[in-house]
Amino acid sequence: MNTFTEIFDVAVDDLDDLNHVNNIRYVEWIQDISKKHWEQVTDADIRKEMIWVVRNHNISYLKSAVLGDTVEVTTHIEASKGPLSIRAVEIKNHKTGELMVKSTTEWCLLDAKTFRPKRVPESVQELFK
Repeated sequence: MNTFTEIFDVAVDDLDDLNHVNNIRYVEWIQDISKKHWEQVTDADIRKEMIWVVRNHNISYLKSAVLGDTVEVTTHIEASKGPLSIRAVEIKNHKTGELMVKSTTEWCLLDAKTFRPKRVPESVQELFK
C-alpha cells in the first residue's frame, strides 16, 4: 500500500477558543495531505489532465491535539470505483502513537478541461497500490 506521511508540531494558529486544534484545521490537514500525496505520486502531465474534488468527508474526532503536540498525518487510497476514490487519513500523536482523528474522504476525479467526472484510469490506480 502506497502511503504518505507528514510530521509537524501544532502551532498557535491551529487552535480554537478551547486551546485545542480547531476542527477546520483538521479538515485542512486532511485536504493538504491528500493533495501532497497526489503530487508526490503523479507527474505534471497527469495533473494537467485530471483534478480531484471532494464529494464527502467523514471525520471522527477521537482526542484533541493541543499546543506542544507533534502530530503524524498519514494517508492512503482504500478503494477506487468509476470516478470515485476513497482516501483514508489518520492523525496520531507522534510521541505516543495515540489515534486522534480518522477520516475517509470520497474524492471524485474530473477531466481538467471539461470538469466532467472521469473514471480513474487503471494506470493511476496502480500508482497508489
